[in-house]
Amino acid sequence: MSTDYKSPGFKKLLDSLQQQSWELELIISGFAIFGLFTAYEPLRIGAENAQNNQQIYQFVLHLVAFIACSILLFNLLLHVILRGLWIGALGLRYVSGDIEFDKLKYSEKFKNYLKKKIVSFDRYIANLENYCSVLFAISFLLIFHVIAITLIILSIALVANFIIDNDHLPDWISNWIGIPLVLFICFGMFFAFIDFITQGILKRNKWVAKFYFPFYWVFSFLTLSFLYRPLVYNFLDNRFGKRIIFLLAPIYIIILILSGLEYRNSNYLNKDKHSSTIFANKENYMDMMTEDEDYPGEAVIPSKVITTSYLQIFMPYSENIEDRIFAFEKSLKPEEDRRGLASNNIRFSTNWSDKITSERQKDSIRKHYLAIFNETHFFKIDSLRMDSDFIITTDNKNHLGFETFLNLSMLNEGQHQLRIMRKRREKDSIVELIQESIPFWYFKD
Repeated sequence: MSTDYKSPGFKKLLDSLQQQSWELELIISGFAIFGLFTAYEPLRIGAENAQNNQQIYQFVLHLVAFIACSILLFNLLLHVILRGLWIGALGLRYVSGDIEFDKLKYSEKFKNYLKKKIVSFDRYIANLENYCSVLFAISFLLIFHVIAITLIILSIALVANFIIDNDHLPDWISNWIGIPLVLFICFGMFFAFIDFITQGILKRNKWVAKFYFPFYWVFSFLTLSFLYRPLVYNFLDNRFGKRIIFLLAPIYIIILILSGLEYRNSNYLNKDKHSSTIFANKENYMDMMTEDEDYPGEAVIPSKVITTSYLQIFMPYSENIEDRIFAFEKSLKPEEDRRGLASNNIRFSTNWSDKITSERQKDSIRKHYLAIFNETHFFKIDSLRMDSDFIITTDNKNHLGFETFLNLSMLNEGQHQLRIMRKRREKDSIVELIQESIPFWYFKD
């Protein structure tokens, strides 16, 4: 029957389904809202953890899913509220019928005003029906727009990484194919945005349309718009649908602004400050990081109060640490940086220019890597200096990092300040910096 969409029988079926669509809308909305509430917090935590771990691809995926989840939650909750109001209006109409303004005994001024604004109760029900149907459809259309924007940004990043910055490709491919591709995507993104907000102005002029068509054709595949294009044009040729779109846009902006507001109850105190001699941030204490989204700071110790004769210190790995090691010891820097997107199942390239392939070679490099890390880091507890002896490990949340233990037997009981020091090369000299400063109290058992 789907191929015979012009037949009277198929149109009759669609008209029948159209009358009963509100039931399907409520069922889908109910299941979707339950699933979205379940996924909302894990997606937010996943985005924060990916950002803290500097995993850009996972961060983008989690962020897009989180934005899509937030849009759907807001729209579907609003849809359920309006649909509930519509059902209530239908029930009231069955009991009370239409509005009889004469029975209200208002003055002529108010009666005429209300008749002009409300017109009839049936019109109010019809408007609610239109709002609910359009809002339900536009909720899923907006998700496709979020995905489209993400795919465009990812396309630029992939072309830049795998064509322009690919050392295995000849320069003429990088310069004459990679750069024009990036420019084409950037200009196409700009033209598509102008065409979208003006509702098709680039398609109206004959000569402009000819120039714009190649961009439009490529972007229809790049943004997957061929999947939802009929929905878009059905909105654009409907005045009511366009009104809903223009109404939702400022609402999203207002919600975004309001979500960033917070009340400040002090002129000087802030709970998000880094640890120092006068402040202790929970990101530096293992026993205080109880939430899934809690991520360790530059260095972590077990607790504010240490009762053992040793102090455990964990420093989570980040790409910045590796960059600092390369800057300090240039012999460790590989000719080809292997960091980035990789697959455990497929090897994209076997041409390692630095020829580090065997496990023995890798272990030797890792030992040198760890030796440089230990050489560039040391500690001070108050004024007492202690050298580091880190090993590579993971913490209880599976964060990769460096761990060591310091002997505290010579310390007096009371408050102390742990400073993690780092060495850095500056021209021909080596300078020492305070990387992290953590207060703690030491009391013997």
